[in-house]
Amino acid sequence: MLMLLGTMPTFAQSANDFNAKEAISKFVNEMGFVQFFTPTGWGYAVMIAIACLFLYLAIVKKYEPLLLLPIAFGMLLSNIPGANMFHTEMWNDEFLNPDSPFFHSYRHVLAEGGLLDIMYIGVKLGLYPCLIFVGVGAMTDFGPLIANPKSLLLGAAAQLGIFIAFLGSYALGFTPAEAGSIGIIGGADGPTSIFLTSKLAPHLLGPIALAAYSYMALVPVIQPPIMRLLTTKKERQIKMKQLRNVSKTEKIIFPVVVAIIVSLILPSAATLIGCLMLGNLMKECGVVERLNKTAQNELNNIVVIFLGLSVGATATAETFISLKTLGIIVMGVTAFGFGTAGGVLLAKLMNLFVKEKINPLIGSAGVSAVPMAARVSQVEGQKADPSNFLLMHAMGPNVAGVIGSAVAAGILLGMLG
Repeated sequence: MLMLLGTMPTFAQSANDFNAKEAISKFVNEMGFVQFFTPTGWGYAVMIAIACLFLYLAIVKKYEPLLLLPIAFGMLLSNIPGANMFHTEMWNDEFLNPDSPFFHSYRHVLAEGGLLDIMYIGVKLGLYPCLIFVGVGAMTDFGPLIANPKSLLLGAAAQLGIFIAFLGSYALGFTPAEAGSIGIIGGADGPTSIFLTSKLAPHLLGPIALAAYSYMALVPVIQPPIMRLLTTKKERQIKMKQLRNVSKTEKIIFPVVVAIIVSLILPSAATLIGCLMLGNLMKECGVVERLNKTAQNELNNIVVIFLGLSVGATATAETFISLKTLGIIVMGVTAFGFGTAGGVLLAKLMNLFVKEKINPLIGSAGVSAVPMAARVSQVEGQKADPSNFLLMHAMGPNVAGVIGSAVAAGILLGMLG
């Protein structure tokens, strides 16, 4: 024991080994403020400013705040110099390629990654968007679609913007996988955009997610001018008869049939469609009310926080500040515009053949921004005729758009994945 004590350094020796100047210098150099003055420091400052702008839009302007706020805050956290909460290099192609000498497993991410790296695993595996689709299904009423099956065609036509934007993005020089991820913005479905992008072009996840949710919030601004341009006042005044009542049996059978048929035709869409229809079946069957409430509330809210933070974290300076981001913004609004036009124009075409006329305004609701797009149809219809009520009619194409965007994502994933 005495020999051991004799070998231990004394307190005085430890104090002499401590270099106060070096410790203070190390502390100062590790401060985030210092890194703003490095050659790449301006990028951190710009991204923090952009994150604050999105926080303003979420809180003050209320643009899709439930997801835009956590996305913006995730962007803020990942761009704080020195915080090391997200590491872009952990998710590049070299890291995830098993044939590469730089390949590591998710175990390495858990051991070496930051908080947002760990959360991002759920995005990379496609887990969060699917769980959100369970919640979306639990909150969706497919009754208007079942009562008027023609609405499914309008929902399909509104996906035109996805494929127009895909071709346009490819023409601008994006790779096919990147173009597919940009095109899906036109579906006006945030979880679907995140799901597809995480599979095809994860390096564009931040810009695409922000563009998708920003444009979803701007549906009341983007759609009305296009709707008025493509329709006459007489067409906007068309009144549609009340929808029939849909039985509970029909509502129970519908999600089962859709899940089977769509999954057999397009297996790559089975993940999203299956989760959507599972949530809807829990809502309509009436025997699992506890699960239904959990899917709508607790589960959905928790996943939204994780999804928003981890997606926002991918919007770092090196991925966000580029000409590609500008191209994504331009093609995103193009996708929305053509999607709106596709639904309206098909409704006008259908009126040439059907006995009971369709108000073309409900075609614009085929984008899956539920229920915002349906409300826009209602508002525009009442501007033409205050006694016109289109909301329930517009909900048919609106919920059909949710299915349509998932199917479009499955097509793109099957072709490009």
